[in-house]
Amino acid sequence: MDAKTFDKSKLPSRHTTVGASRAPHRSYYYAMGLTEEEIAQPFVGVVTTWNEAAPCNISLARQAQSVKVGVQEASGTPREFTTITVTDGIAMGHEGMKSSLVSRDVIADSVELTMRGHCYDAMVGLAGCDKSLPGLMMAMVRLNVPSIFMYGGSILPGRFHGKDVTVVDVFEGVGQHAAGNMSDEDLHELECVACPSAGSCGGQFTANTMACVSEAIGLALPGSAGAPAPYESRDEYARASGQQVMNLIASNLRPRDIVTRKALENAAVIIAASGGSTNGGLHLPAIAHEAGIDFDLDDVVEIFRRTPYIADLKPGGRYVAKDMFEIGGVQVLMKTLLDGGYLHGDCITVTGKTIAENLADVVFPTNQDVIRPITDPITPTGGVVGLKGNLAPDGAIVKVAGMARQQHSGPARVFDCEEDAFDAVQRRDYKEGDVIVIRYEGPKGGPGMREMLSTTAAIYGQGMGEKVALITDGRFSGGTRGFCIGHVGPEAAEGGPIGLLKDGDMIHIDAVKGTLEVELSDAELADRRKAWTPRKNDFQSGVLWKYAQTVGPAHKGAVTHPGGKAEVRCYADI
Repeated sequence: MDAKTFDKSKLPSRHTTVGASRAPHRSYYYAMGLTEEEIAQPFVGVVTTWNEAAPCNISLARQAQSVKVGVQEASGTPREFTTITVTDGIAMGHEGMKSSLVSRDVIADSVELTMRGHCYDAMVGLAGCDKSLPGLMMAMVRLNVPSIFMYGGSILPGRFHGKDVTVVDVFEGVGQHAAGNMSDEDLHELECVACPSAGSCGGQFTANTMACVSEAIGLALPGSAGAPAPYESRDEYARASGQQVMNLIASNLRPRDIVTRKALENAAVIIAASGGSTNGGLHLPAIAHEAGIDFDLDDVVEIFRRTPYIADLKPGGRYVAKDMFEIGGVQVLMKTLLDGGYLHGDCITVTGKTIAENLADVVFPTNQDVIRPITDPITPTGGVVGLKGNLAPDGAIVKVAGMARQQHSGPARVFDCEEDAFDAVQRRDYKEGDVIVIRYEGPKGGPGMREMLSTTAAIYGQGMGEKVALITDGRFSGGTRGFCIGHVGPEAAEGGPIGLLKDGDMIHIDAVKGTLEVELSDAELADRRKAWTPRKNDFQSGVLWKYAQTVGPAHKGAVTHPGGKAEVRCYADI
């Protein structure tokens, strides 16, 4: 492939590099050391979420250099830039978590602005922490220039008292410590060994869930999601991604050719089969929205309901991402599901080939138990399920992977923010059988739809994870386990039923039937709604205020703009 393969007159970068009127623009590129030949080539934005906020992101700058080499080898000109992340492990348990979901849309918006402002022709995006993965995928589909996504890789597991551990064990250790079951010394030792390398959280939490999605949906090279962050093989995948994006420019294969309804269904299958994060039920609708495809929480959970759970991964199972990588990675999981009839094999991917073609030579390894055969699933339905009822007319979601029980009835113990709930848990001011309700934590009401890992992990660490339930209009970490129902909608700030609950109301949860009900008549709920008044939050300026003005409901993906259906002109066609 050489520069003659590409017709610059049809690419966005012609607006900044071609013709006498663009001499001032070219002078900037000469200032940065580019040659006349490089300026005449297609421009590829190489975006990472590199920063020093957390280990999730720290290796991304290294991998970006390999992407740039690949782009250059294939007659392209890479232009590296970065965008933000908010890292959930550090934002967790305080007001910082209000920034987490907001960051997903800021990432997508900032990438859009950088690409638009500089008229780049294609994109390779590398991400590590939870919201940065869907954020970059959303930007790719929104812009619709040839794009490849690449995960930065998972962290290696820590070792504590002879067992593999992750950061979730540290969060649960806080609960054990509060209950008097872990010493100061052991908690300190655990925190020092739980996260031994660069990379994203090691279980099938949100980052690894969305990394699996990147391959299943077709936006990532096969196998690129698997290797842990420190492994040098990641650099080879990065280089190959840079080379391949140039082929996509030449063939004009774009993200919306790849992210179809069937590709989204494949992504939902992977989440269910791996016992993945409930956040997938938020991010898939948001990615679909960018393409103008109707695919909401109802569609996601319908696929969850008919998909077997076969990958025995933490937090519900025994293994971490490194273990799945060592037996063949996401490709083995996908091949098993494809052969079982659960994946659409005819979906095109960034390789230019279909899912079935990509997986043709993958063989299921029999000498392992990380991934079970389709004929012998852990459970016959997915590790994540949806709920609906008079307490959640718009739906809710719960991860059931690893749960011994799937029904719970008990009295409501109501809190209007996470801090109050966490304090009560730390004081053990709740009872076995309670349904802990945390409300006004939805997309608008938070604002920002916080995750509740600090609270849920503390409950589990106190040995009460199987004895109480928790429901919220907020979210849960992919590392959450126990009977924890999130995304309850409509949210309290919108006058949803969760905002009408009182202490002692009897709540019935049935994850087998998929129901979430409060023992109140329609008339009683109507009377309470008449007496309800909107609750004003403390964020009346700044980005959280702005987010609350535009964000939509969780079951539609908590999106902040009208999406692909309202688009008049696509950026890729400028």
